Amino acid sequence: MNKRLLRRRTFLRETAGGMGLMALASLLNPGRAAAQQRPQTDQWRGVIRTPHVPARAKRVIWLYMAGGPSHLESFDYKPRLAQLHGQPMPESYTRGQPIAQLQGAQLRCFAPQHPFRKYGRSGQEIAEIFPHLGSVADEMCIIRSLKTEAINHDPAHTFMNTGTTISGRPAMGSWLYYGLGCDADDLPGFVVLTSTGRFGQSQPIAQRQWSSGLLPSRFQGIHLRGTGDPVLYLTNPHGVDEVRQRDVIDAVQTLNRLHDDAIDDPEIATRIAQYEMAFRMQTSVPALRDFASEPRRILDMYGTRRADGTFAANCLMARRLAERGVRFIQLYHRDWDHHGSVRTHMAGSASEVDQASAALIKDLKERGMLDETLIVYGGEFGRTPMAQGNGRDHHMKGFSMWLAGGGVKGGLTYGATDELGYNAEENVVAVHDLHATMLHLLGIDHLRLTYRFQGRDFRLTDVHGHVVHDILA
Repeated sequence: MNKRLLRRRTFLRETAGGMGLMALASLLNPGRAAAQQRPQTDQWRGVIRTPHVPARAKRVIWLYMAGGPSHLESFDYKPRLAQLHGQPMPESYTRGQPIAQLQGAQLRCFAPQHPFRKYGRSGQEIAEIFPHLGSVADEMCIIRSLKTEAINHDPAHTFMNTGTTISGRPAMGSWLYYGLGCDADDLPGFVVLTSTGRFGQSQPIAQRQWSSGLLPSRFQGIHLRGTGDPVLYLTNPHGVDEVRQRDVIDAVQTLNRLHDDAIDDPEIATRIAQYEMAFRMQTSVPALRDFASEPRRILDMYGTRRADGTFAANCLMARRLAERGVRFIQLYHRDWDHHGSVRTHMAGSASEVDQASAALIKDLKERGMLDETLIVYGGEFGRTPMAQGNGRDHHMKGFSMWLAGGGVKGGLTYGATDELGYNAEENVVAVHDLHATMLHLLGIDHLRLTYRFQGRDFRLTDVHGHVVHDILA
């Protein structure tokens, strides 16, 4: 019989053994039957079964400050720049160098707009607009010598996420999901959360920033929205209960498997896995977003009350996702493009993320999870030491990020820019080096995590990257 011509009822009766029993069980006890008859999740467990190197971290939480936060008002103290405020920027720094929006302008030094102070036993210098992060300075490894290869936002985001400015390559979260799999059966391995602030130009973030690229699409990031349905079409239509939804999915899955047996297409296997994951997320995601079980002390520490899409709520969501076994969690806060009013806008943006970022470190440490969770904080590039009115332009030659937990040295300031904060010049860390180091902490040799596509082996670090061993605990 041609199964393509089968009516739905005939299909359910005559194919996929056990469907009739499932239907009978559903009639006798719908809720229990749905749970007992649910097939095992086709969850991906990764291609790396034995770590290449001893793993220090199990997961990553990346606090991504989209827009390019100024290192000069956050983590890179430059008293010499303050002394030269208003004076012409020395041409020895800028001659022949790429500048985003200051071409042809008179380049003048622009002093740091907020004071710095030393925090913790380590005495790390952090701007005073980040007092909560100052309270966890001894947990942070501040890297002051980052550089990147793109000077405009979208290609710089793409480079920071995928290791290339060419769109279509896998995001780091996709690489990790492919390599290590996921410990959660009812959540994806790569989850993205976004929030928008009130003090900078809100950065548009394209979905390709969490794309699986040339990897099978099952490894792409899943964007959990802060308002409305967290995932579009996750909620059943009116009148469709769990039993009926399970019935439909089982029927569709059987058809997909018949098709996959015939043509062996990895995208069909992805569709099978994702249908099942979507069904399970209908239960797991509402529970994930319900903060009622969180103690008042924890909610106060983060500065949130509910899953409302704010950065504070997303940080608490990140901890809850980490507890449930998600491998890579990325939080975008789109509030750091400060071409003007950098003094007030940096203070405002800092107030939106400071408390919750520090709370995430403290919360994970209290739960014994910080040592196995790598936290990364930073944006796609930094800002110029030269003024753009009362703001700063894009800058790719030197900027700062910090890491915490997951096998990095706390209380360490690593690398340096020159005395004006223009060029990374001491212990320079390229984006590929950052990626190689992150993979190393997760037990992966970046040279060995590859995927063959159209006759070529691809990897996150391409033909670059060195592990920065000096920051490893």
